[in-house]
Amino acid sequence: MTDSIHIIGGGLAGSEAAWQAASAGKRVVLHEMRPVRNTDAHESEGLAELVCSNSLRSDDFENNAVGLLHEEMRRAGSIILKCADAHRLPAGGALAVDRHGFSAGVTEALASHPNIEIRREEITAPPADWQNVVVATGPLTSPSLADFVRQLTGAESLSFFDAIAPIVHRESIDMDKAWMQSRYDKGEGKDYINCAMDKEQYAAFIEALLTGEKTEFKEWEKSTPYFEGCLPIEVMASRGIDTLRYGPMKPVGLKDPRAEKRPYAVVQLRQDNALGNLWNMVGFQTKLKHAEQVRIFRMIPGLENAQFARLGGLHRNTFLNSPTLLDGELRLKARPSLRFAGQVTGVEGYVESAAIGLLAGRFAAGKSAPPPPTTALGALLAHITVGAEAETFQPMNVNFGLFPELPAGPRGRDRKKAHSARALADLAGWLNQ
Repeated sequence: MTDSIHIIGGGLAGSEAAWQAASAGKRVVLHEMRPVRNTDAHESEGLAELVCSNSLRSDDFENNAVGLLHEEMRRAGSIILKCADAHRLPAGGALAVDRHGFSAGVTEALASHPNIEIRREEITAPPADWQNVVVATGPLTSPSLADFVRQLTGAESLSFFDAIAPIVHRESIDMDKAWMQSRYDKGEGKDYINCAMDKEQYAAFIEALLTGEKTEFKEWEKSTPYFEGCLPIEVMASRGIDTLRYGPMKPVGLKDPRAEKRPYAVVQLRQDNALGNLWNMVGFQTKLKHAEQVRIFRMIPGLENAQFARLGGLHRNTFLNSPTLLDGELRLKARPSLRFAGQVTGVEGYVESAAIGLLAGRFAAGKSAPPPPTTALGALLAHITVGAEAETFQPMNVNFGLFPELPAGPRGRDRKKAHSARALADLAGWLNQ
């Protein structure tokens, strides 16, 4: 099947790319190395497995850039957003999913598509007779394939560390101390479990984070930076006593119904599966050693007897210097038969990775030109291909700062709505090409 589109990697980007190309009538072979070869972060062999948070972030398409990206992908026929909506969990204004149901839904959709063949095998280097390839192996690209890319481009991949948050069994949370509420009562109003701290408890907790035993880095890892959007909680704590109170532990918009005043700090847990028996600690990605995590996180009021379904961890991610290596349709300049998609291109986040997969699949199928840069899809694509400085290129979430300027006029929230209205109007023209 040398005339097929070969997609290497069955994560969010690869799954979306396969769906888009197959929906355009093309024959697709999706190569996924799990379970033949596993990674340091995945736990199953399901396609589109979510290895960190189960949240796809804000779903507000009028006021939030990632929410706008959700809406654009829905209108473009995204399988990732379709399955996310089908397996949605309560999460205030965010789009959170039952990670197992979501992965199973994507896997079933691709496996049953008549134009898609799934092969469970590791590809160490795409054969020369594959003329239409999308490499969507993500930040955990196997060493052999990463070496192939380095040899092909003559450029070293950049890299950074990403961390995973713990997951707690719901029955082990003391609800006599915790309470249910969404920040500012968004969504259903009671979508999160909240654990409050007073000033003394917070100070002791920060001290424990700073002195707790952490994972040791190998010598070659010491120069690898963290991604600012997913910092380990102890790294945030090291930046100042109040950093967490103005970050993932901020108490604003929350009120313990049993207390007379607002908490000094709050730890939030978000539902992680459809059964509601697993909850993840929001913003608590960490590189603390496992025994230390249990000891320190049980200092949190309401979690004194917490039982952990999964403890936090740290893994090394790699990404390409895409502005140097890729053209405007995600083709490798050194070998145009290869496209890249997903987080390996230097976008950050589940939705952004899937979005680049969506574009790569459409490009590979010859279905469309690049979307207008006024759209969230187009702004993200432009950032990783022509919009960023190659010398300082770092992973980026979608944000309105990537969009072309609007004419003078609206400000603040009205300006965000104007960005979104323009984006969806321009998207409609692109989809109708």
